[in-house]
Amino acid sequence: MGDDKYTCLKLESQLCFPLYACSKEIIRRYKPYLDELDLTYTQYITMMALWEHHEMNVKELGRCLYLDSGTLTPVLKKLESKGYLLRSRSREDERNLIVTITDRGKQLREEALSVPRNMACNIPLSPEESGQLYTLLYKVLGGMGEA
Repeated sequence: MGDDKYTCLKLESQLCFPLYACSKEIIRRYKPYLDELDLTYTQYITMMALWEHHEMNVKELGRCLYLDSGTLTPVLKKLESKGYLLRSRSREDERNLIVTITDRGKQLREEALSVPRNMACNIPLSPEESGQLYTLLYKVLGGMGEA
């Protein structure tokens, strides 16, 4: 009976644990597909944002990816060294760093088309279940606001 007060401290009682474990496992399963593109998962999601927006300032990009500048800066430097993007100061406000996708970065998009298809085979959910999970996860993220 005395252990009941500790139920909240069991792994099986935590929402955060299966989220954490799933995230790690999914990213691990991305690795072989991203290795073919010579990208890490963080580089891949950065490129996904740029494929969609073509140009963003670093703050917008960080908000979009839920990454702080300390994490994002080395990722951007590496992607720039690979020729996938350019970083430049805004002409209107030099404090703003602008990230722009290059033609080479746009070409990478074609090579990456197989990644979502390959990953879909790794996740044992129906399309409906995937949609529900997606909605719930973004509801959680939206409800947390910016820290």
